[in-house]
Amino acid sequence: MATQTQRSFTASVAVRKQVPLLIGLVSPSGGGKTRSSLRLATGIQRVCKGAIVGIDTEANRMLHHAESFQFHHIPFSAPFGSLDYLAALDYAIVEGRKIRQGRPIVIVDQISSEHDGQGGMLDYQEDELQRLAGDNYEKRERVKMLAWGKPKQARRALINGILQMDCNFIFNFRTKHTSKPVKVNGKTEVVAQGFVPIAGEEFVYEMTMCALLYPKADGFPTWDSEFPGEKMAMKLPEWFRPILLDGQGQPRQLTEDVGEALARWADGGEKSPATLSLSKEWYAKCDHDQFDELEKLRAARWASLSAAAKVSVKADADAAKARLGPRPTSPPPPPPAP
Repeated sequence: MATQTQRSFTASVAVRKQVPLLIGLVSPSGGGKTRSSLRLATGIQRVCKGAIVGIDTEANRMLHHAESFQFHHIPFSAPFGSLDYLAALDYAIVEGRKIRQGRPIVIVDQISSEHDGQGGMLDYQEDELQRLAGDNYEKRERVKMLAWGKPKQARRALINGILQMDCNFIFNFRTKHTSKPVKVNGKTEVVAQGFVPIAGEEFVYEMTMCALLYPKADGFPTWDSEFPGEKMAMKLPEWFRPILLDGQGQPRQLTEDVGEALARWADGGEKSPATLSLSKEWYAKCDHDQFDELEKLRAARWASLSAAAKVSVKADADAAKARLGPRPTSPPPPPPAP
């Protein structure tokens, strides 16, 4: 029996500090995962300044967006084992730091091949079954659980590695539309699960935020569903709701401004709301303090705006200034008591 070691601990006031982002985008084909991930990454880059590096498992399809976005591209072909992904991530971060100072933003397009791709987890388990039992199907059935041991160890090494990397990640997940038997009032019924991410549940669990994009969603996530599998794929923490939902509770499009707001939150936050962006919506509802912060943000971003955007933003700012009027002055202190 191991002896209990003497350890010392320290308690301090909890203060939110800078943390990396782990963003998941779950979508079937046609949902716009790649474009949305590049838009978010571009916004995150405004804050963290690092290089955007794309790991492309889709036969260079990420390059379709090369004329619209600035990023560095890493082709990644089979085998798609967990440790192969870990090596690709390590390489992407090292290269990202060479390219540009700052915390890199790595897009993995996509992570699902780690599960069902050539050399992925399912292949690894089949190889283990063959090693342990060959073609003896009776024995294969007995050692089925044992054959998952090494594949799960490799996946855990990948996830643990991701959690230790000082990097912002966006993971794209393919989906499958599934059903499964469920006990309902003592009877077994086949219940549709909806679009379920092709990946281990461990990946979704570790995401800071995970959004579901339906086909032709144009970057607008779905945050509610009647399908159990889709509900499991969604992850919208309370502190991200003002960023990802508008004032009416409707989903915001996954744009550069949303990426920037997420990065500002991850960077430790600001005294002003983390959702501040140069949008008409913010100018329309800001108070005097928020207006001052928006003006600082406008000055910092002005050189990078297009001519049309400058006209639009200035009009929004002028309208907000007119709406707010002069800043209220503090009332004079009461006269001293006699």
